[in-house]
Amino acid sequence: MASNKSQHILSTSANLLGFCLIVITSIHMGDRTSTTYADECSSFAAMLLVLSTLFSYLSIKSNSEKRATYLEQLADYTFLLSLVVIAGIVIFLFLNLSLGLF
Repeated sequence: MASNKSQHILSTSANLLGFCLIVITSIHMGDRTSTTYADECSSFAAMLLVLSTLFSYLSIKSNSEKRATYLEQLADYTFLLSLVVIAGIVIFLFLNLSLGLF
C-alpha cells in the first residue's frame, strides 16, 4: 500500500470542502455574487477538493501498490492546487472586505 498520506488528505480535503461551501453560501446569502469572483474560485477549489478526496479514497482502497501510489500522488497534487486556490481566496477576501481595495 502507498504511504499514509492518503488518509490525511482524505480527512483534510473533506474538512476544507466544508469551508469552501461555507464561503460560497455566505457570498450568495450576502448577495455579493455580482461584485466578487470569490464564489467561482471557491467552486473551483471545491471541485479540486472533491477530486482529491476521491483520489485519496481510491488510493486507500486500491489492491495494487503501483495504482495506490499513483492515486496518492494525484490526490496530493490536487490537494496542493486546491490549497493554493484557497489561499488566493482568503487573500482576496481579506483585501476586499477588510481593506476595501477591490
